Parts: sequence; C-alpha cells; structure tokens
Amino acid sequence: MLQSRALVIALILLLSTTLPEVQSKSIFEKDRRELLAIPETIASYFYEAVNKVSPKVSQFLLDTVQSPTVIAARQRIAKETTKVSIMFEQLIEKIKNLWYTRVLGY
Repeated sequence: MLQSRALVIALILLLSTTLPEVQSKSIFEKDRRELLAIPETIASYFYEAVNKVSPKVSQFLLDTVQSPTVIAARQRIAKETTKVSIMFEQLIEKIKNLWYTRVLGY
C-alpha cells in the first residue's frame, strides 16, 4: 500500500515537471511566426522521410520547391497568411474588449 502511494506521488511529480501549464499557450497567444512555421516544419519532416527512402526523389522534390514558380507561390501564400493573421488578432482583441466591457462590465 505504501509503495503504491509512493509510486503515484512520484508519477504525479514527474508529470507535473514535464508538462508545466505555465509554458503552454493557447492558439490566441501564439506568435504569428510560430503559426507560419508549421507548414515549413511539416515539409521538412516529409523531405527527411523521403530522403531516407529515396535520395533521387528527395532531390527532385528539392529542385521543385526551389523553382521560381513555387517560390513565388510560397511568398504569396505567406503574405496573404500574414494579412489574415493580423486581421484575426484584431478580431480577437475586439472580442476581448466587448467581453470585458459588455459582459463583465469592466
């Protein structure tokens, strides 16, 4: 009985130190650059996985991604995503302001 309690306490302490709530962020608190880096990270993992299986195919993918057409499309998508992200942040701020003034009465 005492050993199981010690094990449970040790497990709770381990989980509380490995998953701190202080470091977690909601989607509304994330930085725009963090959100824009997600597709780049996925593409990087995909490239690494393909490279392990077939270096020729990974070289083809690399050449395709570095073509001027794809680069222009990626820049356009990044530009538009930034605009949408800024508008989303402004919307969240307006919603917070309405919540605090109208609902909570601050």
